[in-house]
Amino acid sequence: MISVVGWDIGGVNTKATWLAFEHGKVSDVRTASRPFEIWRGKERLSPLLQELATQLMPVPPQAMALTMTAELSDAFRSKREGVLFVLESMAAAFPDVPVHALSMAGDFVPLEKARTRPLDLAASNWLAPGLFAARQFRNAILVDVGSTTTDIIPIRDSRVVGLGRTDLERLLAGELVYTGLLRTHLAAIVRSVPVRGHLCPVSSEYFAISGDVHLILGHIQPADYTCPTPDGRPETVEYAWERLARLVCADMEMLSPAEVDEMAKAIYHQQVRQIEDAVQQVLSRLPGQEGLPLVATGTGAFLAAQVGHRLGLKAVDWAPHWGHEVSEVAPCLAVANLLAEQLEASVL
Repeated sequence: MISVVGWDIGGVNTKATWLAFEHGKVSDVRTASRPFEIWRGKERLSPLLQELATQLMPVPPQAMALTMTAELSDAFRSKREGVLFVLESMAAAFPDVPVHALSMAGDFVPLEKARTRPLDLAASNWLAPGLFAARQFRNAILVDVGSTTTDIIPIRDSRVVGLGRTDLERLLAGELVYTGLLRTHLAAIVRSVPVRGHLCPVSSEYFAISGDVHLILGHIQPADYTCPTPDGRPETVEYAWERLARLVCADMEMLSPAEVDEMAKAIYHQQVRQIEDAVQQVLSRLPGQEGLPLVATGTGAFLAAQVGHRLGLKAVDWAPHWGHEVSEVAPCLAVANLLAEQLEASVL
């Protein structure tokens, strides 16, 4: 048996998957996730990694696989600084475990060598599920909706064929969309919302976020709202109504719950269209789109599935295969699988 831990270290969440791998198959898998805003105290990253590992691992792993997006945080002056900080945090937390970082080329780089090529490792977490899905789907488009962003990953002939590799390249190609289930500023989704027969312009203040919309509409439960609320008040529908009312410079003495619900519905539909537009941009570069499956994953997989239905694509939910909890940490699962396969092949 080979045991591996896969890490996805982001700017607001740190996630991990431990898996046992035998004869080319996963025999056991466990996940852990912790909200952690790295700019609020980056020095706490190494202790956090150790805590999650203790919570997660029934037996010590032979190796760890690493992906990251935390390097984009403004806690660091550059991505180079951020990547090196994450690498040093891993080394400090696990000095006796080999760590392999996934590069943009799709290869695993040992920690020592990784220190010499940090920019090859930045924002690598989207690639792991793409490479993993390409082993299961010869042709597909993978849409991973997280708490903050959406990754759109085209797969042709069992290869990831996206135009971009870096965040900048992927934004330009429509393969990275800054819209997500929980943390998206609502002024980044809509310019106006329907109120009493009019389209009312919205405030660009940080009054409410996408998590409030999905909480109001019943898409998520309070326990799923894992990021801080904009006003610091609880993650309940009542308080979400209050936050959303402020989007149009009002409050719940001025608006009824039904009126705020209509605002939420409009924002939800526009967020789906945001993702749909990007998927269409990516699809326009792919020949033979008919019958192409859209593989939906991430905490907001239902948004991806909705896009698939709107575009007439067969929506495939990854959750039934791995379980809902595991599919929400797809980069960890994928990178751990990829490294376990490589390690098993090296000893056969």
